[in-house]
Amino acid sequence: MCGIVGYIGYRPVVPILIQGLKRLEYRGYDSAGIAVLDDRQQLHVIKRAGKVNDLATTVESLPIPSTIGIGHTRWATHGVPNDTNAHPHTDQDRRLALVHNGIIENYQAIRTQLLREGYQLKTETDTEVLTVFIRSFYDKVGDLREAVRLALAEVEGTFGIAIVSPLEPDLLIAARRGSPLLIGLGNNENFVASDAAAVIQYTRNVIFLQDNEISFIQQGEYEIRTIDNQPSAPEIFKIEYDLEQIEKGGYEHFMLKEIFEQPTTFRDACRGRILLEDGNVRLGGLRPVADKLQRAQRLIFTACGTSWHAALVGEYLIEDLARIPVEVEYASEFRYRNPVLSKDDIVIAISQSGETADTLAAIREAKLRGATTLGIVNVVGSTIARETDAGVYIHAGPEIGVASTKAFTSQLAVLSLLAIYLGRMRHLSPEDGRTLLRELQAIPEKIQQILQQAELIQHVALQYKDAANFLYLGRSYNFPVALEGALKLKEISYIHAEGYPAAEMKHGPIALIDENMPVVFIAPRDELYEKILSNIEEVRARGGKIISIATEGDHKIADVSDHTIYIPRTLPYFTPVLSVIPLQLLAYYIAVERGCNVDMPRNLAKSVTVE
Repeated sequence: MCGIVGYIGYRPVVPILIQGLKRLEYRGYDSAGIAVLDDRQQLHVIKRAGKVNDLATTVESLPIPSTIGIGHTRWATHGVPNDTNAHPHTDQDRRLALVHNGIIENYQAIRTQLLREGYQLKTETDTEVLTVFIRSFYDKVGDLREAVRLALAEVEGTFGIAIVSPLEPDLLIAARRGSPLLIGLGNNENFVASDAAAVIQYTRNVIFLQDNEISFIQQGEYEIRTIDNQPSAPEIFKIEYDLEQIEKGGYEHFMLKEIFEQPTTFRDACRGRILLEDGNVRLGGLRPVADKLQRAQRLIFTACGTSWHAALVGEYLIEDLARIPVEVEYASEFRYRNPVLSKDDIVIAISQSGETADTLAAIREAKLRGATTLGIVNVVGSTIARETDAGVYIHAGPEIGVASTKAFTSQLAVLSLLAIYLGRMRHLSPEDGRTLLRELQAIPEKIQQILQQAELIQHVALQYKDAANFLYLGRSYNFPVALEGALKLKEISYIHAEGYPAAEMKHGPIALIDENMPVVFIAPRDELYEKILSNIEEVRARGGKIISIATEGDHKIADVSDHTIYIPRTLPYFTPVLSVIPLQLLAYYIAVERGCNVDMPRNLAKSVTVE
């Protein structure tokens, strides 16, 4: 949720921390701060409410000679966003500085204990409590490494932390439980970060800390141990993406760049996986569970937000093409109820980051109950990727915009491949497989055609930027797209929007329709086309403004719509990939016209790693 960066080495640390925080700002942006040790082993802590640029302006006027430090950009959980509650936090005499992602669930009990023992606390945050708690153990044992280990053994909840201290000025400490953290390995220098984007400029070699691991990092070496003091043998991963992929590349916003990357990212999700001659699919990551997939009696998708909408499309795809019953569960609900699972069930987690707290907890619950677990994730080495029995990467590359776009269509690409893969295990013929795969290969070019209508969509956005409400309606495969279109608009423009199955409009939402209500219909030429035309007429009769996403050449629907945005013709299974593109652009341009910060919408962060 928040962003952490740390460094120990030979370079000046402050520019590294500030640059790293700017690259992590999509993870949290209500306050930011750094803590560094100068060449006299004095601790300097500078923190500010607001954006990282506000912090950078302050730091520029305070040159500090230092080669070790930590930084944090915050998305508030405990305590309002202000200078005091910003990270890093220190103990009362500034012998310890700590940054923290996550939530310490028993911090109130620890706080009471610390106050009873005479320690002082200045904020209401759980992070300050953790900092002072570690200091209290140091006062008992006189060893910082042991103090961190003992304190974390008593902590309940989630954390990713980094620590620097004048008590051991040549040591950077990092630890995690439930909140992602990695170590970047350099040449006579090392890094800590919550996301590889912060360190990719300096190194591609990283170690993803596992839950309940602590790393003791020095300039040219590191040691990793578990909280119960057992040595750990880490795996080193190589980050595959380039620095250019996390830059805007001339676009005004990351979101717009990522929308326009979708012809490439969709193609990348399919690359090397299509066996056209056989009418089949190669998903090497599923090879270990291929026999279980062949026998599967039920699939259960679990996800949150945009990934949940992708899962709904996956349900339609797999039930149509493979004839396997599919259920779709909100991870936040699945993890807390008493789901009925068997050893023949397969639970599939979908998560862009691979770190979504609720989705990860749902997968762990499924494993406890004996189900096979799979992951569909974007981030290589993420926790869900490591903890599931098998899985598939979507290969969308780094997605910086908080509102997901290219990850959604890449998820749909993988789900389409998965449906064909499962179908070919059952009744789907090679000929039908080839037909589906040829069309899947044609999708990137069709996405490109839609993107060429950006100026038209911007014109539509200009007319509805002041609307108070929107309604999005679709049927069958395009009902989840209606949900996704509404979510995109809400996330970045702050306009209230709802998505519904078009037929459900008559069961309540039709009461909202008047001349001030824009209604977006996803209305491709499919077997339900005449039905959705009837829904459009019902909205017209009540004065609603109609924006239709229609199949190229469909002039009939243009006659009953105020605005028509065309998508190329495709098979019904793949219409969601095309129909969502205009909705992404519509949301983007409306948000820009309203003056919203598209890449950093209020109250949202990219990866939800806390409950």
